[in-house]
Amino acid sequence: MLDGKEGGQVMKYKKIWSCILTTACVVSLAACAAAPGNEGNGGKDGGSSKKAKKATGMTKKNNEEVYDLLDFDDKQEMEFAKKNLLAAPSELEIKDENGKTVWSQKAYSFLEDREAPDTVNPSLWRSTQMNHLYGLFEVTDGIYQVRGYDMTNITFIQGETGWIVFDPLISTECSKAALELVNEELGERPVVGIVMSHPHVDHYGGIKGIISEEEVAERRIPVIAPEGFEEHAVSENVYAGNAMGRRAGYQYGTMLESSETGAMAIGIGMGQSTGTISYIPPNDIIKATGDRRTIDGVEMEFQMTPGTEAPAEMNTWFPQKKALWMAENCTGTLHNLYTLRGAQVRDGNAWAEYIMEAVTLYGEEADVVFQAHNWPHWGNGVIRNYMKDTAAMYKFINDQTLMYINEGYTSDEIANMITLPERLEKNWYTRQYYGTVAHNSKAVYQRYMGWYDANPVNLNRLAPTDRAKKYMEYLGDADAVLQKAEEDYEKGEYQWVAEITNMIVFAEPDNERARSLCADALEQLGYQAESGTWRNAYLSGAKELREGTEADPDIKANVSPDLMKSMTPEMMLDYLGILLDANKAQDVNLRINLNFTDEDPYLLTVESGVVLYQKNAGALDADATLTLPRLGMFAILNDDKEQQKSVIRVEGDPEVLEKLTEHMVKFDFFFHIIEP
Repeated sequence: MLDGKEGGQVMKYKKIWSCILTTACVVSLAACAAAPGNEGNGGKDGGSSKKAKKATGMTKKNNEEVYDLLDFDDKQEMEFAKKNLLAAPSELEIKDENGKTVWSQKAYSFLEDREAPDTVNPSLWRSTQMNHLYGLFEVTDGIYQVRGYDMTNITFIQGETGWIVFDPLISTECSKAALELVNEELGERPVVGIVMSHPHVDHYGGIKGIISEEEVAERRIPVIAPEGFEEHAVSENVYAGNAMGRRAGYQYGTMLESSETGAMAIGIGMGQSTGTISYIPPNDIIKATGDRRTIDGVEMEFQMTPGTEAPAEMNTWFPQKKALWMAENCTGTLHNLYTLRGAQVRDGNAWAEYIMEAVTLYGEEADVVFQAHNWPHWGNGVIRNYMKDTAAMYKFINDQTLMYINEGYTSDEIANMITLPERLEKNWYTRQYYGTVAHNSKAVYQRYMGWYDANPVNLNRLAPTDRAKKYMEYLGDADAVLQKAEEDYEKGEYQWVAEITNMIVFAEPDNERARSLCADALEQLGYQAESGTWRNAYLSGAKELREGTEADPDIKANVSPDLMKSMTPEMMLDYLGILLDANKAQDVNLRINLNFTDEDPYLLTVESGVVLYQKNAGALDADATLTLPRLGMFAILNDDKEQQKSVIRVEGDPEVLEKLTEHMVKFDFFFHIIEP
């Protein structure tokens, strides 16, 4: 690692803290052990404290037992995480042009040279320390990664004249900072190619931090992506984007402080940056496994892996370097078959099959495997075990869940039964830092069986608030229920306490005693969680119970209109249907010819408030004909009256746009989650 440079060096460098506490591995912590008790309990304080509580004796005991479960003397993953570090700034904090901090490793300085506190699962603490190892790393000759500058790694492949960049992060501010570090340390080179492995925003959102759309056009820079990339990038981030964005705050802990009682890493990085998201459409589409490209002297062969971690995804083999890029199909942790922010369920069986296909295609030759999250793995024997174990993990969850399904167990029952085989469970690279076996088993259940458990009582359940009110009507005095809940809290039954007190919150939202006890129970669950996303979800819920629903716009990313501009007419019309409250618009019936100046024409029909459309169709008896460019649809979607007058020519009913948009809704980002 570089310790510094002569003269007016802007960046300062640091040695990554020596042994990172020898991996949190003063293995026993027996001296710190305490009998289960409630010295950290806020349950009896009547909800007076809004601050984070201490770990209870039961939580301390739970976390101490982790040291007996796992081999903290096994240093392989730690050594790989630190290997080939070339340079890093002494502190890393990235700001946008307005001075807002969009990414900070500085906030996690409390991790350095520290053992796990009582309030953090020791395994998660260790994972967070490894994700705090940031800077410029060499993967192999001519392949470099900047890690820890965002949730994702950004990878630079050295060509004859420039850089081929893989997966340019979430935010432009972060990718720009990463490129500056690379150019400063390795010499300035132009970007000559971009590869976006799959259509999740952390793999393309920072693209305009390293290249502009004009440069792509002028220099004919290939922007490579798998078939289906743009369709899924747009649909996932637009159709349910508001809800996903709000829920992502719980998953990634964006409203939490980075602290011993707050946010830790999420297994695939420190969390989500909140800078500017951009988008440049791909201009070179990979369609089949075995497709090859040579850019700036670098040979690449692609393996298509649709339906794994993303609907469209691909791995890349570099035959000249014997290096295999596994995108997000291998990540050094258990990933999600269902992600907590919300997404389409993924296919664990296909995921395993494509990893094994990669072993067949490239496993004999590979000297290094690297990916979009966490660190590489070196050595052919290590690589083959790493890939096979990762495949086995997803295959086990898929098959074992189906076995339980066929034995008649329900989703909740399976989630409370299923555990990985012991050898897989004790592997550091198959630990549950991002996904969990429990919630991934629910994903398999949903994929094959859907939401219904076949019990007709659950066929049409009451809404949560209605159900809660009836429970309280039957149970009687809330104070008596809370007294029992406080007794169960003392016993360490935090999940049940959270369930019963949250039911009271839904019946009586202003019941501060219930809110406080529910928050306390969620907090202890968070302190015990090995999964960073579970910890974030628990602690975010606790925070909003104590302080009210978050409404700070700074925790949101600054979304660029670039992705929206790539929407096809079909996507725009689908989104119009999502925006239109059909129940309120049930008396609206319209037929509108859409005469796009730069697209095929469409016939838009609103039938009892429901939006339907036909391509290359029109109606002579339409209520109106609208002539507009494709992007003029945004004047309708945004209900922008001035823009409508400017870009849309209306022939026919002059009030047709008012009728069309009258019952469109505007989504509130900060909707309630933990309370009604």
